Amino acid sequence: MLTHRHPYPDADLQEVLSRNHTAAHLLTALARATPAHAPIWDHIHLALVDERDILAELASVRAERAADRRRRADLIAAMRATLAAHAEGEHDPLFYIRDEVQAQERAEARRAPGTGGGR
Repeated sequence: MLTHRHPYPDADLQEVLSRNHTAAHLLTALARATPAHAPIWDHIHLALVDERDILAELASVRAERAADRRRRADLIAAMRATLAAHAEGEHDPLFYIRDEVQAQERAEARRAPGTGGGR
């Protein structure tokens, strides 16, 4: 469970993309109606294309951030399990941390093919 959440909700990227799409259609209609202003419309169109590119990058960054949060939460859970195992006198309390680190290394090796795998 992720306990630290950002205090402000993330913008709905699909909604922003939908508004961008609508604006592009309106821009096309305006450009057809007033071709004399073509340089202005071209400039605005490029800004809308840039916005779509930024939205795609932001979606990717959000996905990476969520994955990082999950990995961190899993490591914290392993640390807590290790501390509890130590307090209970288990034979190998560090097993939990080793197991989680190895699991994350295997997952990383699967995400990055051609890097030579894990350790």
